[in-house]
Amino acid sequence: MSPSPLHPLAPSLPLFAGRLAPSPTGAQHVGNARTYLVAWLSARARGGAVKLRIEDIDSPRIKSGAAEQAMHDLHWLGLDWDGEPAVQTERLSHYEAALEVLKQNELVYPCTCTRSDIASAASAPHAGEEVTYPGTCAHRCVADALKLREEGRPFAWRFRVTENLPFTDRFAGEQHIDLKHAGGDFVVWKNGGGPAYQLAVVVDDAAMGVTEVVRGDDLIPSTPRQLLLYRALDLAPPAFAHIPLVVGEDGRRLAKRHGDTRLSALRAAGVKPEALVGLLAWSCGWLDRPEPVASRELLPRFRLESIPAKPFVLTAELLRQIGFVVT
Repeated sequence: MSPSPLHPLAPSLPLFAGRLAPSPTGAQHVGNARTYLVAWLSARARGGAVKLRIEDIDSPRIKSGAAEQAMHDLHWLGLDWDGEPAVQTERLSHYEAALEVLKQNELVYPCTCTRSDIASAASAPHAGEEVTYPGTCAHRCVADALKLREEGRPFAWRFRVTENLPFTDRFAGEQHIDLKHAGGDFVVWKNGGGPAYQLAVVVDDAAMGVTEVVRGDDLIPSTPRQLLLYRALDLAPPAFAHIPLVVGEDGRRLAKRHGDTRLSALRAAGVKPEALVGLLAWSCGWLDRPEPVASRELLPRFRLESIPAKPFVLTAELLRQIGFVVT
């Protein structure tokens, strides 16, 4: 593959590469740690590279010092990476180049709808489902953006969803998501300026040579959208493995309501990283019981298929066993 603005690192890409992609919108917690551990082991067990990316384009929510804290957390867990971290806010020109490709092929259109506009126009979703964009602005073409700018009307760029791309997940199996009824046309460039998550991660993973993405199964609905972007930008997609989340005793994903499960809090309380890694390894089926182990010692034990196909319930008692009292 020859170098291009969307794939500038092509000549030196490894044959297999995974990635860790923390977002500095807050502190990393036990749930993040489990996903990072699986992603890291999956790459290293194959002798592959691990790339690190700081996903900091969600500027209103970025916390000062959170990126540095995330890297410290990863080191504490015994997870390393190859090369310098990629920082999304330093790569805006790459996302702009991708947007231009989409514009040239009329795959996007300017959308002036606000969230309230969409909520009021779309049919009410079932519990847990996202609102599907009703196509209010889909009649527009790329050239209409000029008139909207002249009128001073802010707009986002939406990608046209004309079909669904099923995919085989390395953990979750066959996935068939009808995007037209599960979100519809989606934003790739926000009306405040800057790329949306879906576009940025596609451009970045391709440029970084990522061949496998391991992440939480809450992101399964994002995958067919990203596959559409890979094809539209003529980029090779990675394989995907979506693993179950860590949840609290109420069955909901980890949050402040479950007490302090930040890695920095565990560390400050004197919890050894090997103790947490051992707990997470047990939750993934690689140990018969929670016992201290270093991340690298798990390489010969790693089996993606050993991970239970249900969320891991993190209880206060399990945390107490590794020396942490939830507050």
